[in-house]
Amino acid sequence: MIGYYNYTVYVTYMSLISSVIGIFLAFGHQPKWAITCLAISGLCDMLDGKIARTKKDRTPEEKAFGIQIDSLCDVVCFGVFPAILAYTLCMNKPIGIVILCLYVTNAVIRLAYYNVMEEIRQKQTTEKREFYSGLPVTTIAILLPIVYLVASIGPMRVYLSFLVHSCMAVVGLLFVVDFKVRKLNNAQAVFVVAVVAMAIMFLMRWI
Repeated sequence: MIGYYNYTVYVTYMSLISSVIGIFLAFGHQPKWAITCLAISGLCDMLDGKIARTKKDRTPEEKAFGIQIDSLCDVVCFGVFPAILAYTLCMNKPIGIVILCLYVTNAVIRLAYYNVMEEIRQKQTTEKREFYSGLPVTTIAILLPIVYLVASIGPMRVYLSFLVHSCMAVVGLLFVVDFKVRKLNNAQAVFVVAVVAMAIMFLMRWI
C-alpha cells in the first residue's frame, strides 16, 4: 500500500471524515449537525500537529507526507466544506456564490503558499513556527459555528444571511492578506478547544 501509516496522521483523517459527513448532512438540510462536524474537524486539526510532534523518529519523507496530507485535507475541511455549508444555509444567490468561489480560491492559494514556505522553513531551521502569514484556514471552524450560534438565538435569526455572508467574505479575504498571526501556544490551544467544545454542546442541546 502506498502512503505512510502511523498515528501522526490518523487525527487528520478523522478531521477529513468528519467534514465529508458534514457535507452530506449539509446537503440533507441538517445544518446543526453539519456545523457540529465542522467544529469537530477544527478540534482535530488543532490536535494533529501536536500529536505528530510526539513522534521523534519521523523520516523526512514522513514529515513531508504529513505536511501534504494536512493541507490536502484542509482544502476539503476548511475550504470546500464551509462553502457548501454556507451555500445550503443562505448563500445560494449570485452574490453569495461569488463570495464562496473567492473564499475557496483564497483558501487553496493560502494552503499552497503555506506548503511552499513550510518546506523552505524546515530546511533552514528545526524551531517551532511562531507566526502564520495570513489567517489560518482552520479559523473558519471556530468563527462559522459562533456565527451560526449567535444567529440562532431569538431575534438574531433575521441576521443569519448577513452574518454568514460577512463571515465568509471577510475570512476568505484574510486568508491571502499578508499580516502576521501568532500561533497559539498549548495553553491557548486548550482554551480554544474548550470554547469550541462548549459551543458544540450548547448547539446540540438548545438549538
